[in-house]
Amino acid sequence: MTATTIEGITENLTEDDVRRALDVVIDPELDEPITDLGFVRWVSLGDAGAGGIGLEVHLRLPTSFCAPNFAYLMASDAKDALVALPGVEHVVVELDDHHDSDIINRGLAADAGYVGTFRHEADSDLEELRAAFHRKAHTAAMERALTQLLRARPELQESQVGAVVVGDLPADDVTASLLRRRTTIGLGNHPSAPVLVDHLGIGYAPEAVPLALRRARSTRISIDGNAHFCRGLLATRYPGSEAEQSVRPDAAFFTAESLFHPQPQSQTQEQSP
Repeated sequence: MTATTIEGITENLTEDDVRRALDVVIDPELDEPITDLGFVRWVSLGDAGAGGIGLEVHLRLPTSFCAPNFAYLMASDAKDALVALPGVEHVVVELDDHHDSDIINRGLAADAGYVGTFRHEADSDLEELRAAFHRKAHTAAMERALTQLLRARPELQESQVGAVVVGDLPADDVTASLLRRRTTIGLGNHPSAPVLVDHLGIGYAPEAVPLALRRARSTRISIDGNAHFCRGLLATRYPGSEAEQSVRPDAAFFTAESLFHPQPQSQTQEQSP
């Protein structure tokens, strides 16, 4: 083992350090770290020679037929995160129990990239896909922030949220999550910037606001529902894996019940999704 400088870590590199490094790897569809979802099966540290560290990490997914492009994206991002660790000389990342495990693992070992790994089956690289899911994550985070604000301010109507600006949001985890996602897709976080916008930062006319919010709510419900479903599938496929799953802080406010009742009961059914 060797000393490392990952944010605040000054002790010798440990399995916990490796898992912390993997916190940045996000499931593109569920918008959660693979570490929170329980997708990291095991981590092994060894000596790579010349005083360096060798890492081997195995990943697992809820089913054997998860989309290959999503699976490759997560595995490739995991390898990139680990290669960047100080003192690490050799990294092996393998995906277990997937119908394309052999193809993906060979591609990762050869650093072939997505197109080089899947060849004629790959239409293009994954950057367009990654960007699409970043936009989707921003939409969901935007809805969470605005729905929380509607709950906290009963006098605020859905038709008025188009006028809400970043500076109106509370300084909490839900807002912090939205600001991170705005930054990721290239939107500024100036206090006067409108919150309800498309991925280009363009707001909506007052009459279009309720529909825009409902569409954003549908996106958030889809992400949160899929995440809940996949956690259950993983726990069924790998008994005990639920102990390694954690609740995403910015989703804690939105319980299973709130997926279908996002507004206070005092508001009209017209305002429910």
